[in-house]
Amino acid sequence: MRYKRSESSVLKNKKQCSSSLRRRIYNENIVGYVFIAPFIIGFLVFTVYPLLSSLYLSFTKFSGLGTPEWIGLLNYKRMFFLDPRYIKSLKVTFVYVFIYVPLRLTFALIVAMLFKAGGRIIAAYRTMFYLPSVIGGSVAVAVVWRQLWGYDGVINRFLISIGLMEEQFSFIGSKETALMTIIILAIWQFGSPMLVFIAGLKDIPMSLYEAATVDGANGWKKFWKITMPCLTPIIFFNLVNQLISGFMAFTQAFIITRGGPNDATMLYVVYLYEKSFTTFQMGYGSAMAWVLIVIVSILTAILFSTQNKWVYYGNE
Repeated sequence: MRYKRSESSVLKNKKQCSSSLRRRIYNENIVGYVFIAPFIIGFLVFTVYPLLSSLYLSFTKFSGLGTPEWIGLLNYKRMFFLDPRYIKSLKVTFVYVFIYVPLRLTFALIVAMLFKAGGRIIAAYRTMFYLPSVIGGSVAVAVVWRQLWGYDGVINRFLISIGLMEEQFSFIGSKETALMTIIILAIWQFGSPMLVFIAGLKDIPMSLYEAATVDGANGWKKFWKITMPCLTPIIFFNLVNQLISGFMAFTQAFIITRGGPNDATMLYVVYLYEKSFTTFQMGYGSAMAWVLIVIVSILTAILFSTQNKWVYYGNE
């Protein structure tokens, strides 16, 4: 009898402990959900809902006011078959991205190699080179850039003074050179990838360079055999980020040239803005936005599919 009584008390204590543990876990989960609730609500309201709404609007004729009119795939058909300006904006954007991204990363890597050492002076120089990335996307810098490359700009006067030009010329007013000025501005803002490259360079073990020196390798061989392979994860990270930001470029082209002259700088997002907020074709603009998402997703997926062939991680 005493054994049975003690066994029942043990089972009762186990049940009480189990019930107490469940209540404690439940209370902790409630607290956790309360803390993450603002993020979940914000994500659903400001990300998921706008995405789904724009997807629906891409199949409608909608001016931003009134009730959207369902038209099916007509917006997409119009984009690819009836709108030559859309095709031109797509071509201009691809040219812009595939020129500026490699050049921007190249300049960022070169400067990072020069500034990878420590010290207060180097830190000050790094800050100076990073500043264009902070202020480069602002309206003020775009206005200043428009003045620099305009008909009466400083660039004109400088090139004339050194004999490279005979008369004044508007770089932003010519369809042959307008896109070049936008690309140069984008390359100038290489501060962000530069800092990432510096962090990657500092993570490379010095023992690798010391061993290469003992083996008689020069600086060029060290760069190609040690620095570049060790930096491939950083290069991949910067490449994906700059590719995405390149397709979303807007402020510079909009402020400096408004997409002109003759649509020479009509980047994709500038044309999307024009259709959505100037001519109030919100349905068409939503369709353009979703095509852009698909394009960027495909290019990003291609990069990820190729990383096994050229990206080398530390555990490999």
